[in-house]
Amino acid sequence: MAKLTIDGRDIEVEDGITVLQACELAGIEIPRFCYHERLSVAGNCRMCLVEMDRSPKPIASCAMPVAEGMVIHTDTPGVKKARQGVMEFLLINHPLDCPICDQGGECDLQDQAMAYGFDSSRFEENKRAVKEKYMGPLIKTIMTRCIHCTRCIRLATEVAGVEELGALGRGEHLEISTLERAIDSELSGNLVDVCPVGALTSKPYAFAARPWELRKTPSVDVMDAVGSNVRVDSRGREVMRVLPRLHEDINEEWISDKTRHACDGLRRQRLDRPYVRRDGRLQEASWDEAFKAIADRLSGLSGERIAAVAGDLCDAESMLALKDLMAALGSPNLDCRQDGARLEDGRRAGYLFNTTIAGIERADAALLIGTNPRWEAAMVNARLRKRFLMGGFRVGVIGPQVDLTYRTEYLGAGPDTLKELAEGHGTGAELLKQAKKPMLVLGMGALARPDGAVVLGLARKAAEAFGLVQDGVQDGVQDGWNGFNVLHTAAARVGGLDLGFLPQAGGRDLSGILEGAGTGEIEAVFLLGADEIDMAALGPAFVVYQGHHGDAGAHRADVILPGAAYTEKNGTYVNTEGRVQLGRLAGFPPGDAREDWTILRALSEAFGKPLPYNNLGELRQRLVQANEVFGAVDQIEPAPWGDFGAEGALDPAPFTSPVDNFYMTDPISRASETMAACTEAFVSGRVEATGTHG
Repeated sequence: MAKLTIDGRDIEVEDGITVLQACELAGIEIPRFCYHERLSVAGNCRMCLVEMDRSPKPIASCAMPVAEGMVIHTDTPGVKKARQGVMEFLLINHPLDCPICDQGGECDLQDQAMAYGFDSSRFEENKRAVKEKYMGPLIKTIMTRCIHCTRCIRLATEVAGVEELGALGRGEHLEISTLERAIDSELSGNLVDVCPVGALTSKPYAFAARPWELRKTPSVDVMDAVGSNVRVDSRGREVMRVLPRLHEDINEEWISDKTRHACDGLRRQRLDRPYVRRDGRLQEASWDEAFKAIADRLSGLSGERIAAVAGDLCDAESMLALKDLMAALGSPNLDCRQDGARLEDGRRAGYLFNTTIAGIERADAALLIGTNPRWEAAMVNARLRKRFLMGGFRVGVIGPQVDLTYRTEYLGAGPDTLKELAEGHGTGAELLKQAKKPMLVLGMGALARPDGAVVLGLARKAAEAFGLVQDGVQDGVQDGWNGFNVLHTAAARVGGLDLGFLPQAGGRDLSGILEGAGTGEIEAVFLLGADEIDMAALGPAFVVYQGHHGDAGAHRADVILPGAAYTEKNGTYVNTEGRVQLGRLAGFPPGDAREDWTILRALSEAFGKPLPYNNLGELRQRLVQANEVFGAVDQIEPAPWGDFGAEGALDPAPFTSPVDNFYMTDPISRASETMAACTEAFVSGRVEATGTHG
């Protein structure tokens, strides 16, 4: 610990931090443009100048490490004059276009010019103009505004892992450029967040709204299973943009481009009223007519001839309401695994990311099995890259060979390699044996196969054989290191498994439901936002679709019940690590659409079997009764370790990633014009990279 004096106050801080950080710990604000807590130090802007005893000139506090006995002054006339001079230099070439700049109201340059700047300028020369740069469909550039802080370059290189941004020229002629290429990264939208001026702004959001016009609602993302914390900015009913919200244990302060920019899909192809199929065509209907059509068709059907499938974006409340409704109808045929993943309920450790996302930073080796985390969970991949950059972290891959933005060791393509590993030998054995805290990540590409349960069992055996699950068990609960991880792709999956939205005693799973629908043994199927299944396999079955977009399920439906999207309801979601989080209502659904659980509650009345809750509070009490994990919001509950998986024959086919287009994975992103533009720019005609990346 170093002791130093800042503005006459003695403080003690950790060794190795900078003077700027020490000042922040002392409660003293230091202006800065180039410095960012999560990026390397550049020392470009000089806005953070402070005076230090025995130093002949002001020092850049962001680049100066603390030392014992330092005496720092942050509020002297010399410091004020230095900061005013720096601000004057920064504004020499900055255009006076604040009234038309999308950064207006959220601009660091505006704020700091007001607080630390001078009221006039001595420069009368013509301002420099810089040609705009092409950076893809998501980023709008006005490079004349650029102050050369290089935050964007450092973020692209260090966090996103794509070295596609750089500086050309020197001095007054320096320009930030991509050499006229689109930034091919799932995290490129974060460049706009770190830009302290209006040089990089959001192209889809350009000239759409001002920040003071927007209502800001904290919520969680459902575009993948990471559960990134977000802020939904809305004007009236319309979602204008989605921004990251700080959560150190999940997404830090970043979000993926799909999370950020797919929100325009919430305005398109929406279901805003009930429909009933009459004479082969879907026709508008009232709620009463829709409920009557369902009740009439299901009247007299035994529960064994009714089934329900929950989709990937469902909240826990709606899945519980549907499960209770199916129980009231006597149906055991339930499934929340649209992709057919062979996961079991009961053993929670068998379907969670047990290491936790933040826990990746404690690991010293990783084995990726049947997953491409860069597309399936961009924020998990960013955390893996962060750990890789710390050093001493080896990553082995069994499955698809892709560029993950960090160096990997390719071990094999399919289950045969995993079987060798579970038996204690093979190319991956040495990687895990040498590690003190090894982890494996099992993706849906390995589990959503007919032999997925066998693959799950092999992964468990490998975890036990190589010490991935280490000592620290109390009352049957693992509280030590657990390196066994399942990486989900669906926001609703863990919540559905926690609720037991799976085949009940004697019930059918998804494949059995589809087979039964095709043969006529299943006569009615309820799809709760389920759009990723094979609709043609439903055959002549009577299909009720409840959802918010006119996607595949709505096209096949005989009755459509319009529901609410994730920004239009208060919902509970459980992310891939088992963390329960709450999504908040940011705007109301369009037309006659309603929150999903309220629709199911009203439908139960039409069956004469009313569900035992009348408001959200009562339903959430029922959630906790169904599984106590729902009572611990934003907490990680360690899961008991035990036997899971199965024995049996393996399919030798190689593992593949379930995501072939990062930008379109669900009804919202498929309806998004922005995601369509990204698909055209980055996916169409893409040749997947092979080999390793250093």
